Amino acid sequence: MTFTTSNTTSDLAQKFRALSTDQQLALFWVIYTQMGESITPAAPGASTASPAIADGLFDQVAELSFEEQLEVQRDLVNNKNTLISREYGAMSDTTKLLFWYQLAQGMAGGQIVPYPDGYQISPEAEQLLNDIKQLEFNSQITLFRDVVAPMGVDPTGAVQNSTLGL
Repeated sequence: MTFTTSNTTSDLAQKFRALSTDQQLALFWVIYTQMGESITPAAPGASTASPAIADGLFDQVAELSFEEQLEVQRDLVNNKNTLISREYGAMSDTTKLLFWYQLAQGMAGGQIVPYPDGYQISPEAEQLLNDIKQLEFNSQITLFRDVVAPMGVDPTGAVQNSTLGL
């Protein structure tokens, strides 16, 4: 049974990553708004999360303009080699999940670029959302960790960029 659940979350994570960058970001928001009550309590309370680290990265993003905030999120999804992507890449998977939770809360609170009015998720993203809703709670959390884990840039393996000072 665990093997089947693992394969299911792995397949769903691949489908999630196959979506366009903006569709991935939109789906994160839709998941937060539709499923937030059940999913989000696990993020801040996770035993391996480092809230101070997630808070520090969130604060850096919150200080940016909305346009820059959106670009940071796109950079994370696209593994673009930036300072914030490297800082994100150095975090544990659970802390990464906490960071995305904080971004969603920031969107709801007006600190982070809001979900665009009238933006629609694709039929593929809608189907993925329905599939995610069918998972048990622990499988949902595993899926979200699997999705956020490869985002950003691992600073220990990244190519040096002297132009950016990285």
